[in-house]
Amino acid sequence: MLTMRLQRIGKRGQAYFRIIVTEHTKKPQGEYLELLGSYDPHKKSLLVKKERIEHWMSKGVQLSPTVNNLLVNNKIIVAAKKLSWKPKVVAKAVAAPVAPKAKVESTPESVSEAEPEAVVEVAPEVPVEVPVEEPKKEEAPVETPAE
Repeated sequence: MLTMRLQRIGKRGQAYFRIIVTEHTKKPQGEYLELLGSYDPHKKSLLVKKERIEHWMSKGVQLSPTVNNLLVNNKIIVAAKKLSWKPKVVAKAVAAPVAPKAKVESTPESVSEAEPEAVVEVAPEVPVEVPVEEPKKEEAPVETPAE
């Protein structure tokens, strides 16, 4: 299957990308079938061959999510954006439950002076599976009878 993706070139800290068509099993820095354009993320400049992109898309080339979003943002193609990355899921430590606060009885005079309580939304906790290790059995030393 052919894919259209970015190939990074340039020095460290000075990224520059080519938009290429290549076999999906080949390395991103390997050889490619055709060079379709370039993208400079520092200047936000995109130079592409629109006719060749449309040609390859008509042949069934799959676009990587990043290339798809780049072409959609610059109005080269008309398509929906794709999710190009997922944020890392960090497992939260299970916190001890908080004891509810005691309610204070209020008199009619203090009700008018009381401030409304703020509503705090609490996100549902995600269950975290923690591997349980079995305790190691310690062997008692064998005692020899004293003579």
